[in-house]
Amino acid sequence: MELGLQGRVAVVAASSKGLGRATAEALAADGALVLLNGRDESALDEAVAGITAAGGTAAGVAADITDPAVPSQLVDDAIARWGRLDIVVGNAGGPPPARALDVDDEAVLAAVNANLLSSVRLARAAVPHLRAGGWGRICFITSVSVRQPIPGLALSNTARAGLWAWAKTAAQDLAVDGITVNLACPGSHATARMTALGGGVGSGPVGDPADFGKVVAFLCSEPAAFISGTAIGVDGAMVAGLL
Repeated sequence: MELGLQGRVAVVAASSKGLGRATAEALAADGALVLLNGRDESALDEAVAGITAAGGTAAGVAADITDPAVPSQLVDDAIARWGRLDIVVGNAGGPPPARALDVDDEAVLAAVNANLLSSVRLARAAVPHLRAGGWGRICFITSVSVRQPIPGLALSNTARAGLWAWAKTAAQDLAVDGITVNLACPGSHATARMTALGGGVGSGPVGDPADFGKVVAFLCSEPAAFISGTAIGVDGAMVAGLL
């Protein structure tokens, strides 16, 4: 399938590792020019080099996406490098495990900053440029927890559900501009985050990050023009609910 990404410019937050990196690789493989971001400069350089070696076009900005100033810096950098912006993918590492009644205000605020506000800031900075081009794709990497809260991950459940509500509202606001807003909601994938949370091959189906990245690339594609305001589960049937 032709995704129509050739020459499109994408910013992918928190993309030096894991699902963010897989997404950046998938977008680049389909012809997008991709600006990666991450706190670990060596991992970021490795990710950029990998895309370049595979024939793609990529650059990296070492920064913490949870810093309120960074999302707009990434947008400005992409515009300065390539003169346009078409796609933004919001992403950030998840907060630590916690039970609902054990969290304090500080922990909740930190989770909301990382897993809700960082993505809102990125979208807000990008929208004027997407509107100017008359075309845009906004996709947030979240979690199956937006539909089925995960026991022991109260902070992630709370912040990501808030982002889903914001995205659903923004999708309606931006439809007239030719800009889509969607969520890609992973279940267990073979990433360092899953290992840190105690996941493993024996705990149920485990996805391939490369496959997940291709799902995000499709949501950011030309054929996905009429998909907006959705939360696409990529979870190997983990979510049991019908809605």
